[in-house]
Amino acid sequence: MTTTDSRADHIARFPFPFPRDQYRYSTNVEPAGHSTDTATGSWGETRIAIDADYHRELAERERILAEDPSRHQCLPHMVPAAWDAMLTLMRMLADEYPGTMTLEGREGSWFWKNDLLGIEHSFVFGDLDTLPAPPLVYICGQIQEDVVLLDQREGELWGDAGLVTFAADWSFGFDVGMSFLEFHGPVPRIHSEKIITRAHNFLMRLEPGQSYRRTNWSLTVDGKLDTSTETYPRWGKDRRTLADGPLDEVGDRLFLRTEVQHLIRLAHTGAVMFLIRTYLLPFRDIASVPEWGERLYRVLEDLPVDMAEYKGISRTREPGMRWLLNHGNVEL
Repeated sequence: MTTTDSRADHIARFPFPFPRDQYRYSTNVEPAGHSTDTATGSWGETRIAIDADYHRELAERERILAEDPSRHQCLPHMVPAAWDAMLTLMRMLADEYPGTMTLEGREGSWFWKNDLLGIEHSFVFGDLDTLPAPPLVYICGQIQEDVVLLDQREGELWGDAGLVTFAADWSFGFDVGMSFLEFHGPVPRIHSEKIITRAHNFLMRLEPGQSYRRTNWSLTVDGKLDTSTETYPRWGKDRRTLADGPLDEVGDRLFLRTEVQHLIRLAHTGAVMFLIRTYLLPFRDIASVPEWGERLYRVLEDLPVDMAEYKGISRTREPGMRWLLNHGNVEL
């Protein structure tokens, strides 16, 4: 694949997150598993997205986990949910990518095959001795999504297991064990406007096997997937160097970051599984699509200060807007 082809592919499959010129927090949930058309192509046909970045992003996940194993957490009572999540993801992969993924039940065991990674493996459900790694580590080594598992008890949801290597300015290791309402506590407006309560109630009502999706977004400097709070000393200065640097560099250094989040009720344990897939596209590629460049400018211009601060874009949105004024087909 040539560089030009790769760039075109990234633009064509990018889930541009703004249906209008203004952004405010909302639940913005819709049924999963159908394609959404954009100005450049489409996205969302499958719940798990495998693309040209597959091997590169899995290598990055492996590197991060080796450096910081705490990115994987599973409280003891969530071990059955982790197995449930692994088997559910294998079924989804085999269903959505039958040419490269296979799952077969065989007299008390399962056979799993992933041709993209050269994996052929038999395991017994629930028997850790038959897997080379804990179930979430094993399956997340084969998908580009981060995974968070929510336990439902005491009338609430609790983030008690997961594997998150590509967090955007948050820490799963810090949040693990918190309730859904607690780890969304710092988000501005969502409590006063009852958004988080509606989202919590929606998730509590999910039926086994149901899957929905939503998008979220932020800005990232230099295309880093891992901007977790654990690694802030490495990337925090990037916002300052971008803001203080030449405007001409902004188009290549500043990225629109979109998360496609899938919400799935696991059938066996009843846990709620969050799949979080991160996409990054530089402002230069955004600006190559006229309606995207102008819309992104309008959204950044209109975004309230408290939301910009929470998203960590207070330093970067102004240079981003100035660059878009020059290169993003913006009409004032």
